[in-house]
Amino acid sequence: MFFFDPSFIILIPGLILALIAQIYVQERFNRYSRIKSSLNMTGAELAKFMLESAGLYNIRIERIPGKLSDHYDPKNKVVRLSNSTYDSSSVASLGVVAHEIGHAIQHAKGYVPLVVRNGIAPVVSITSNLSWILFIIGFLFFNIALIRIGIILFSFAVIFSLITLPVEFDASRRAVKILGSNLLMPPSELEGVKQVLNAAAMTYVAGTLMAILQLLRMLFLAGLVGGNRD
Repeated sequence: MFFFDPSFIILIPGLILALIAQIYVQERFNRYSRIKSSLNMTGAELAKFMLESAGLYNIRIERIPGKLSDHYDPKNKVVRLSNSTYDSSSVASLGVVAHEIGHAIQHAKGYVPLVVRNGIAPVVSITSNLSWILFIIGFLFFNIALIRIGIILFSFAVIFSLITLPVEFDASRRAVKILGSNLLMPPSELEGVKQVLNAAAMTYVAGTLMAILQLLRMLFLAGLVGGNRD
């Protein structure tokens, strides 16, 4: 019954926003994937150019399978580009690649929110899973202490999500600035990049909202257990 209790209603706004965000980012990316950029550069070429322009010669560029699986790995100093962006010269692909290079530049310059996020990431990867285990056990056995520990541990995941937002917004800002100012991408193409990156940012906003709502749900359920004990 725990998984089907009425408190699940609390999550509905987050689920709706997450669904809308996924549809939106796919639509924006597909739309601007059909528009070739006048920069005449593939995603891999753009990544190499931006890294070298920033003086970052120690960061590798690798191809990985999938669509929109692009990411920057700060631990190994690797920018990994998906099949959908590596060889593509579309407006959408270049926007995504520039965003990931934005993360590499953040890392090189010691951008504080990124440093904090990377620092707590190993802890969050453990606490986020452990939190639900302790919470469910505590809920099933009416153990308010375990429930509270689960809530505290899950709070780290919420903090991680909140810190992620400025990291993602700043990477997009850097991407747009470099494409527009340094590479002189035409305004019409730059607008497409902004739309793709704004859509991607919406998925992070949805993820953060979902984490907050999950925390609220846990607090609500903890209140029920606490009330029953009293």
